[in-house]
Amino acid sequence: MEETDREAVATAVQRVAGMLQRPDQLDKVEQYRRREARKKASVEARLKVQTIQSQLDGVRTGLSQLHNALNDVKDIQQSLIDVNKDWRQSINTIENLKDVKDAVVQHSQLAAAVENLKNIFSVPEIVRETQDLIERGELLQAHRKLMDLECSRDNLMYEQYRMDSKNTHDMNLIHTYFGDMQKLSEELAKQLWMVVQRSLVTVRRDPTLLVSVVRIIEREEKIDRRMLDRKKQTGFIPPGRPKKWKEKMFNILERTVSTRIEGTQADTRESDKMWLVRHLEIIRKYVLDDLLVAKTLLDQCFPPHYDIFNKLLNMYHQALSTRMQELAAEDLEANEIVSLLSWVLNTYKSTEMMGNSELSPEVDVNSLNPLISQNVVDQLLSKYMSTLTSNIIGWLRKALETDKKDWIKETEPEADQDGYYQTTLPAIVFQMFEQNLQVAAQINEDLKTKVLLLCLQQMNSFLTRYKDEAQLYKEEHLKNRQYPQCYVQYMIAVINNCQTFKESIISLKRKYLKIEMEDTLSSSHTSMDATLDIIAKEGCSSLLDEVFMDLEPHLNELMTKKWLMGSNAVGTICVTVEDYFNDFAKIKKPYKKTMTIEAHRRVVVEYIRAIMLKRISFKNAEERKEGAERMIKEAEQFRFLFKKLAAGSGEDTEGLCDIIEAIAEVIKLTDPSLLYLEVSTLVSKYPDIRDDHIAALLTVRGDASRDMKQTIIETLDQGPSQPNPNYVPIFKEITVPTLTVPKLLK
Repeated sequence: MEETDREAVATAVQRVAGMLQRPDQLDKVEQYRRREARKKASVEARLKVQTIQSQLDGVRTGLSQLHNALNDVKDIQQSLIDVNKDWRQSINTIENLKDVKDAVVQHSQLAAAVENLKNIFSVPEIVRETQDLIERGELLQAHRKLMDLECSRDNLMYEQYRMDSKNTHDMNLIHTYFGDMQKLSEELAKQLWMVVQRSLVTVRRDPTLLVSVVRIIEREEKIDRRMLDRKKQTGFIPPGRPKKWKEKMFNILERTVSTRIEGTQADTRESDKMWLVRHLEIIRKYVLDDLLVAKTLLDQCFPPHYDIFNKLLNMYHQALSTRMQELAAEDLEANEIVSLLSWVLNTYKSTEMMGNSELSPEVDVNSLNPLISQNVVDQLLSKYMSTLTSNIIGWLRKALETDKKDWIKETEPEADQDGYYQTTLPAIVFQMFEQNLQVAAQINEDLKTKVLLLCLQQMNSFLTRYKDEAQLYKEEHLKNRQYPQCYVQYMIAVINNCQTFKESIISLKRKYLKIEMEDTLSSSHTSMDATLDIIAKEGCSSLLDEVFMDLEPHLNELMTKKWLMGSNAVGTICVTVEDYFNDFAKIKKPYKKTMTIEAHRRVVVEYIRAIMLKRISFKNAEERKEGAERMIKEAEQFRFLFKKLAAGSGEDTEGLCDIIEAIAEVIKLTDPSLLYLEVSTLVSKYPDIRDDHIAALLTVRGDASRDMKQTIIETLDQGPSQPNPNYVPIFKEITVPTLTVPKLLK
């Protein structure tokens, strides 16, 4: 419309331009306008006339058609009146044709009987031939003859039904006459189902036989559909129809699959502890082999619309699900629960089974439903953790009892590759942990973490029992130090086990615990380390007790008249300590270093204690000099001994022996006026020295009066004390005996 308007405007512009080409034509503009107005009015009048004429023509045509339609309606009305009249006149005629109708029906039945007469008379012979064909395995030919027999029977029964549907006598007569045919059908069906049951075997040996069975089933399905369609039209359906052989075939396959899955259990728990593993492995192998055969061979023997591979896949999945649920409901042991869950959660969808590359793309493992529900999985995991907890407690208890039996053996414990004594306890415990963690890892990460937490939790409790047993071992030994014979060696092994336990715990966490989970176990790890340190410390202490029980007679000789006269007590002490430390060399670091430091400390403490016992009181300066020099010499012996024992450990062996030398200097002092100065120097170095220690030391000198002792002690009490921050107190462990009543009486 817009385009037409633009063209009209353009044409008008051209016409106006043609009229006004000269200036003088402007005077005629009004004349031109009136002329164009007259032309426009003339055109509009012509258009109106044409429009009215067209409308009049349309009305004239419509009136003509209405007139024709009215005439047609009248003709039709008259025709209907004539038809109605004829119909009323023919009612009597139709009733007179009933006999003809009956004759037609009878003729049709007789025609069907004549048509099937040959088959009717030869039914017994056809039955025998069909039976022979079935027995020979010629199933297609047998089914063809069976179809002919059924067709004859069905046609006869249909005609009888049409003639008189209520005449059951004749229907039963026909059914009875063809009775053997039903037996043939059942016998043929048995043969078909036998082939279907063994279809996975048959398809490899004789696929033609399987194809024949499928063709027979397809024929029966077509007949079923035809009979059902006829039933909708006539209400008649032959006996035994529909056979639904296709549905029965799938039911047979489903039962066959279920039987095959259930039949793979060859053993029981009583006959074979690995019965479930063997059962699951056989299932895996059978299912994989069957599905591969179904995909490569069986699928080619069935029509595409049977979708036989997917049907079989669903059957196997359902049968497996049912079997796994049955197994889960049994009273399974811990290892059996793991085997079942590992198979269900991992093996089933792995490349060893449903994820096999030869099954793809038909089998999508991601679309497979779980074999057992998550609720059942959780119940099994809960039962597994409960059973595993009991088992671990039992295993740890048994391992400890076995280790305790080793402690009383008369042979030394085994040594590792570095020569350190050890028992098999750590190896047994962590081998057990490793096995359970490896098994748990087969299921999922979450279970592995739970099992690790359980192992470490039980390890914590076990170490407490281990500590108690080590203490009882020590106490039993103290009752009779001759028993057990290898007490020292096995106590060393117990100490070394603590270090092995520490290293194994770290290794176990590093191997099986995620980094983000380490914080959750930090407190438990700290607790175990503390318990192990206590066990090792108590073990080292008990070994040192053993040493000092042997040293006791020699320690009692120190600072006596016999000692002053030239006793070799310190030499014997050094030899004894060194001899023991030859065995202690089998102790692992850092416990060996700790033990060396503690032995050094205890020797010095016992030596100072011997001084404080005031067994001797020097009579003169010569004895004081001799005794002091002997003390300095023996301090040097101790220094040399422990420097030798601590070689390579980085231990400071100087400080402790310096205390003996400092005390010797106090005793050696010849000028009593300097005694306060020397004692104050001693106190400044060792601020934990008490008044009774100073009094005992002055008593051993033998030249200090009571007033002098009192003055020195009181003066020292008033002086400031500036202890060395690195000094470890030693005098607080040494008590000075007080005078008893008998001594006062003397």
